[in-house]
Amino acid sequence: QVQLVESGGGLVQAGGSLRLSCAASGRTFSSYAVGWFRQAPGNEREFVAAIIWTSSNAYYTDSVKGRFTISRDNTKNTVYLQMNSLKPEDTAVYYCAARAVGGSYYPKEESWYMYWGQGTQVTVSS
Repeated sequence: QVQLVESGGGLVQAGGSLRLSCAASGRTFSSYAVGWFRQAPGNEREFVAAIIWTSSNAYYTDSVKGRFTISRDNTKNTVYLQMNSLKPEDTAVYYCAARAVGGSYYPKEESWYMYWGQGTQVTVSS
């Protein structure tokens, strides 16, 4: 069993930056894919970014490319989402998710993930 805890959310002005963290306990991320998703009020949860731990291959949704960067820290068993040039439309609850990778993987698919964190609120004011 993997427990995920997100942190780093908050209130920031448009153009500002935040760094979200997703820390795992119960198992290391060494063979996992870890993704970030977000859900704004009234909207469905959507994919933001993902990273494959072993290869460091990263995936992004188009709206955050060039602004967000996903990375990992082996020593801390933590995945980060660095968010720069934030916009009011980035306001949402951000969730991290994880699943062990074996064979095919679908890091952009919400339904593919097995473990989820509780979410952290990001609010971007205009």
